[in-house]
Amino acid sequence: MSQHEAALEAQALDLERVVCRLTELAGQGARAFTIGAGDWPLRGFVVRTGDAVRGYVNRCPHAGHPLNLLPERFLTADGVLILCSSHGALFEKGNGYCVAGPCAGRSLTPIALEVRDGFVLVADSVDVNALAQAAAS
Repeated sequence: MSQHEAALEAQALDLERVVCRLTELAGQGARAFTIGAGDWPLRGFVVRTGDAVRGYVNRCPHAGHPLNLLPERFLTADGVLILCSSHGALFEKGNGYCVAGPCAGRSLTPIALEVRDGFVLVADSVDVNALAQAAAS
């Protein structure tokens, strides 16, 4: 693909669905994002698991509030698990399953993602407004 073709394809990205550049998730990082406006935007986060990237709604299944009390603090100190900062619930990065804490056995709500041209995007198949409304209730 020529540089011109790559530039045209990058322009075709739905910028409202862009979460971040893949390089922003260096190593085993995580990052919050918000898509949409108004009273109920979709608030989520992405987490790197090896070569894969997973997305979840930023809402604890136990208490219904965001997992991170501090910006971008979604992981345990060793980076192995997702951590709910309020009640200490621990979730697997690859599937959002809660392995310990007050919501053990429950899971985070996944958000389908795509990686295109070095960008992480919410997949076109995701109804952002419906997912945001479901997370708010």
